[in-house]
Amino acid sequence: MNLLLILSYVGKILRMEALFLLPPMLISFWHNERASVLAFLATAALLLVVGQIFVRLRPKGRSIYTREAFAIVGLTWIAISFFGALPFWFSGAIPHLLDACFETVSGFTTTGSTILTNIEATPMGMLFWRSCIVWLGGMGVLVFFLAIADKASKQGEGSYYIVQAESPGPTVGKLVPKMSHSAAILYLIYIALTLLLILLLLLGGMPLFDSITTAFCTAGTGGFSVRSASLGAYDSTYLQGVVSVFMAVFGVNFNIYYLVLLGQVSKVLRNEELRLYLGILTAATLAVAFNIRPLFDNIWQALHHSLFQVSSIMTTTGFSTVDFNYWPGFSKMILLLLMIAGGSAGSTAGGIKAVRLLLLGKSFRAGLQKAYHPRSVKVIRMDGKLVEDEVLHGVGTYMIAYCFLAVASLALVALEGHSLETTVSAVLTCLNNVGPGLDLVGPAASFAPLSNLSKSVLIADMLIGRLEIFPILLLFAPTAWRRGH
Repeated sequence: MNLLLILSYVGKILRMEALFLLPPMLISFWHNERASVLAFLATAALLLVVGQIFVRLRPKGRSIYTREAFAIVGLTWIAISFFGALPFWFSGAIPHLLDACFETVSGFTTTGSTILTNIEATPMGMLFWRSCIVWLGGMGVLVFFLAIADKASKQGEGSYYIVQAESPGPTVGKLVPKMSHSAAILYLIYIALTLLLILLLLLGGMPLFDSITTAFCTAGTGGFSVRSASLGAYDSTYLQGVVSVFMAVFGVNFNIYYLVLLGQVSKVLRNEELRLYLGILTAATLAVAFNIRPLFDNIWQALHHSLFQVSSIMTTTGFSTVDFNYWPGFSKMILLLLMIAGGSAGSTAGGIKAVRLLLLGKSFRAGLQKAYHPRSVKVIRMDGKLVEDEVLHGVGTYMIAYCFLAVASLALVALEGHSLETTVSAVLTCLNNVGPGLDLVGPAASFAPLSNLSKSVLIADMLIGRLEIFPILLLFAPTAWRRGH
């Protein structure tokens, strides 16, 4: 393991993070939030100093392999989360460092779970920083770095390994031969959709600040709102409807939009993951709507709120229009299952991902057929292409690790003695990067009442869930750091 090379990469990202502190600092200055301005300045100075120290390290080699890529991604996300928490802590907006780290990890991992109990009382600059980190974390911090840094394209395979370690899904495809160019294309699509959403929200009468922060958190599927009542604070069917649609849009694999731009619509329509994703979204929306119909004046209101919450939970955004804690048990169970399912691979959504569910289903069917016809040879295809055994093995390994981590987290959080709904939903919502849970951590509440132990476990769950387990676990594997391994 080339530790000096890993640290030099981390240093470059820390310097980049310092630049992103400038917009929220200017907003704090504009609103005369002196403590926030000083907090951003102090954090930026620390980031630049530490980043420069790491960058000046001289590694013997510059080749990046899978182990180095996983370590770069894992350490980078831990580092940016820690330093990103400092403005909250330095300014006093969040008095306790662990709570500040929880909020920041929740933002970068696009989870959207919060420990804030009175969001409107939070300084404007800090609210903007919360939305910025969600937007940055949505497509990936290192993917953004590759998209803007020309030197990264010289790393060749290294760029691919980094994107593979940070991007959600069992496989990573290149849109064009160079991975850095692929990253740039994806980020241009991401930026264009974000700007379109800001415009549509402004047309609906949402204030400029709210439009920008809401668009950032919708694009990153992070769910941090600048209102305690989330999107329910805006009594507008139009605004809520627009966000419903765009949450679903950002839950789609971004490669699909590139194919649309190329005019390859027939290929898009044949995409099996997209069809499964939209099928689950539609079926869940209709099922929940009919279940909650008695709670609303008419079926159209029920459909409106059902679509919003299903879209929000399945794409792991976490916005809410109502407190679904009071919905029937059937609807809450569907939302809990959607937390696990998540959106599409290659999107900003969390969860297991539709493509893994698809491959698991195909593997189960093939295994069942093999049991009936032992001598038959069954191959698994997706979108007409043969799925390699390595990919299927990776999906199986991921699911085993996922179940093990979920059980371990549940056991630790259960020590606090809260209700089963609180414990299970808190772990699932953080491990799948969703946001709100049920009962004590429901959409109208926060994670503030949880103990430090539970918060620490959930912080780890958010990082592990966003990076899909292995980049974080590798950091704690002694053999990975030994030379020659």
